[in-house]
Amino acid sequence: MEDIVELDSGRVLGRTFEKYRLFQGIPYAAPPVGELRWSSPQPVEPWPDVRDATAPGNPCPQLPQDFADIASLDEDCLFLNVTAPRGGGRKPVMVWLHGGGGANGEGAIFDAHRLAAAEDVVVVTPNSRLGIFGNFGYPGLAGGGGFGLEDQQAVLRWVQRNIGEFGGDPGNVTLFGESYGGLNVSAHLVAPGSAGLFHRAIVQSGFALLHAPANGWAPGSPELPTMWMSTVELEALAEHLVGELGWVRPGQGPAIEQLRRVPVEQLVNVSSVFSRPAFGGAVLPESPVPALPAGRFHRVPVLTGGTRDEARLFTALFWDAAGQPITADGYDKLLAEAFDAAADDVAQQYPADAYPTPSVAWADVVGDCAWARSVWDFANALSADTATYVYEFADRDAPPVVPFPPGFPPGAHHSAEVPYQFDLGEPAPLNDAQWRLAATMNRYWANFARSGDPNGPDLPGWPRFSAAEPRVQSLHPDEIAGIDFAARHRLEFWARRVSGA
Repeated sequence: MEDIVELDSGRVLGRTFEKYRLFQGIPYAAPPVGELRWSSPQPVEPWPDVRDATAPGNPCPQLPQDFADIASLDEDCLFLNVTAPRGGGRKPVMVWLHGGGGANGEGAIFDAHRLAAAEDVVVVTPNSRLGIFGNFGYPGLAGGGGFGLEDQQAVLRWVQRNIGEFGGDPGNVTLFGESYGGLNVSAHLVAPGSAGLFHRAIVQSGFALLHAPANGWAPGSPELPTMWMSTVELEALAEHLVGELGWVRPGQGPAIEQLRRVPVEQLVNVSSVFSRPAFGGAVLPESPVPALPAGRFHRVPVLTGGTRDEARLFTALFWDAAGQPITADGYDKLLAEAFDAAADDVAQQYPADAYPTPSVAWADVVGDCAWARSVWDFANALSADTATYVYEFADRDAPPVVPFPPGFPPGAHHSAEVPYQFDLGEPAPLNDAQWRLAATMNRYWANFARSGDPNGPDLPGWPRFSAAEPRVQSLHPDEIAGIDFAARHRLEFWARRVSGA
């Protein structure tokens, strides 16, 4: 059934189903093309007629990857999708920022009808500029490193102006995201321009405080003491790359004008180099690394966590699936390169012969020392100043989001929880117990969106996280209960033996 809604930019035609309404491909900002490439998002030009909103808009420019098989060369991509339950009343709003490594993904692939219809919330899934289009910086370019964040702020302002037409409450907005999306949620907790645009935050595997060891992401990846880059570093990186590629030439006009004329198909080939927002500019003046522990963030309730076996996805994709499975000797070399004098201590805690393969052993090392520590540090940084709830998705039988190499157990890998929340093209192949967990997770998330507290009737109690009671809610089909997260992931060992690793 057709459904027409009037927005501040014009009328849109969506569809109404038995339990929900769906509007797709709604522009929230002007196309960032031509002179608007690498500019702050500008207002949409109103349209006089009813605009068809029954199909998604273009994804932002990207090349397909194993983990995100999406391809686009169209910069006209600033669209959002709204899934709303049927029925009256003002409903909580949940704005989802997708993952995908910072250079891939789109909002439309996250079918939110289960969450919206069952939990009576309005869900918004936007696109924002990615990679070199969203995180680029260059000397003389205003706003460098923050265009994607500005797009997301434009989405939140669109929500303030228009979400009431879909039954949403602009005074109760939850910003939530996973992986790169979670990293951006963390940035918005600190970004001055995001103040007041959202009222609760959910960070899923967001790695804002992650400290990755050498080879922690992929073979040859350097140690990364922080996931954040300054605008000074960004501009130096961009200037070097632009020089290598010959995109700016003397006598051809101002550098920024020349760069805005570079074809999309050339830019997208190096898009992944610019996969994170930068700090030091007007959009994100300060890195979240010092800001969050110091309490310099917007005081909104936060729900945060990750998966039990985060790093298995990266090790499987970039080592084993790439034809470079880690051998026993290779494992020892990785430990030595990553942990130096503490390598033997790490090997005693994570002996290779205790795992199916050395690759799985390395994945668990990285999962604990980098990902679990990041969740722990993030929770401790926030909990002294705001209500904080922490979870771990622990279903090691979750269906993998991408094919894993034979003999490599996926476990509860990075992003394994997402198909429990959304349908990604089609429902995930979950068994009955897993579907019950999916429903429970969405109930927790929606309760948090309603009140800032995930607890509710007929749900296992979820205590607030604090330094005195640092319990983490383990989400598993067979049991949902508080766990000793620090013990599960050997965090005392990591703090004692390889502090700073």
